[in-house]
Amino acid sequence: MTRDPAPVQITLPPWVDEVVDWTKRYPADEDRMRLAITLARENVTRKTGGPFGAAIFAEETGELVSVGMNSVQRLTNATLHAEMMAFMMAQHAVGAYSLSAPGLPHHTLVTSCDPCAMCLGAVLWSGVQRVVCGASRDDATRLGFDEGPVFPQSYHYLEDRGITIVRRVLHLEARGVLELYRKRGGIIYNG
Repeated sequence: MTRDPAPVQITLPPWVDEVVDWTKRYPADEDRMRLAITLARENVTRKTGGPFGAAIFAEETGELVSVGMNSVQRLTNATLHAEMMAFMMAQHAVGAYSLSAPGLPHHTLVTSCDPCAMCLGAVLWSGVQRVVCGASRDDATRLGFDEGPVFPQSYHYLEDRGITIVRRVLHLEARGVLELYRKRGGIIYNG
């Protein structure tokens, strides 16, 4: 049997432009993390997905390049984690499959929670030079999310390839969004 599948369309939720100031500069990791946490919280309160948000910035200028939020349920696709959405949108915005393509500035991924195995693996190929995380893997696991095979060596592997990893930035605020999701009875779609 042959099947002609419908095209896959990956979009941000309609509320994004109400929440994101695309012209603002985000000079510090805390400023950037506040945006990732806001995206995660809005995704929960607006019932458009899981409690995870991410954004990609030009490192030196603090320019916002893209945002992402967990869209697994909304778009019925297990790969659409916040980080993956941010990578796809950023690469589309800069017109390159790598954020380290010649002529591009250094980029930073800021994510409201330590990346799962899939997203951490994608960091290597995305072209970002820094990753900044909020809540911990243990925080997500306590909710019942299966974060996959992520080990201390996973982070060392990325660091050995020149990618800087910063963890637990605004940790309590980021963890609070996970708790909000739990209190609201959010679905654990991969546990």
